[in-house]
Amino acid sequence: MEKFDVIVRVPCSTANLGSGFDCIGMALQLYTTIKMKKTSNTSILLRGENLEGIPTTKENLIYKIAQLIFKKAKYDCPELEIEIESEIPLTRGLGSSAAAIVGAMAAANVLAGEPFTKDELYLFSSELEGHPDNVGASLLGGIVIATYNEEKVSYIRVSPPPEMKTVVAVPHFELSTKLARDVLPNSYSKEDAVYAIGHSALLASALVSGNTSLLNEAMRDRIHQPFRTSLVPGMNVLLDHAHQYGALGIALSGAGPTIIALTDREDEKLQQYMHDVLLEHGISSTVQTLIPDNQGIQIQSFVTVN
Repeated sequence: MEKFDVIVRVPCSTANLGSGFDCIGMALQLYTTIKMKKTSNTSILLRGENLEGIPTTKENLIYKIAQLIFKKAKYDCPELEIEIESEIPLTRGLGSSAAAIVGAMAAANVLAGEPFTKDELYLFSSELEGHPDNVGASLLGGIVIATYNEEKVSYIRVSPPPEMKTVVAVPHFELSTKLARDVLPNSYSKEDAVYAIGHSALLASALVSGNTSLLNEAMRDRIHQPFRTSLVPGMNVLLDHAHQYGALGIALSGAGPTIIALTDREDEKLQQYMHDVLLEHGISSTVQTLIPDNQGIQIQSFVTVN
């Protein structure tokens, strides 16, 4: 019998997809698994790779988020036994923190007797992240197009085209979200704003309709990617030329440094091109193909109901 009361498995996510800045995300098949139960003394165990530097004290993000959920539910905050394992690399633009937030909230919600709906958890997680793209994709799976204000998240979830897959180039260096945010300007020209609105609308429409022929143009961006090219050498070359090697569209994944290309064909040529371009610019990377995740968070509860 499983010794934990709840196990959650949360997919990673890629956000923005170019022009969908802070409002479009897609879940991918790399996972964080969180096991949790109430106990007499808090303990946190980390398993596997990708968790280097994560605290095992009550300063751990997953513990703190779980305590937040109990507080929102107006319950005394219990001591917790937590086990964490993750396939998602940290600070690479693949939503590792969003997966942790969503997973911790969902697990604690089960232990608290499920006082909150999935939409309420979506709102809480968006409040913490500051935007609804990563957390929405990890929670719901598929592609999520969303807006967030302090009262609610409004969203549409769609399934990616069945033939779509992603090629991700994960550079072997970390890039903090704060640094990637700090390089962005405080204001934009009217021309750039109109460009951004048009391309974001086109991207959302292409994803909803499944018209992937529009993605190369729709994923082009003037809000964040031009200002982040200096942080990821070789990125501008990939953005301009990856479509010649089979990419339907290409973008910086989240705040980076991972670069993600969407494709619907054999991907070896595209993988090699992305690896080689980054290497030519002094960046070693791991390039792999990831399939979109359509399930979102998966929850196993072993709580006994009296």
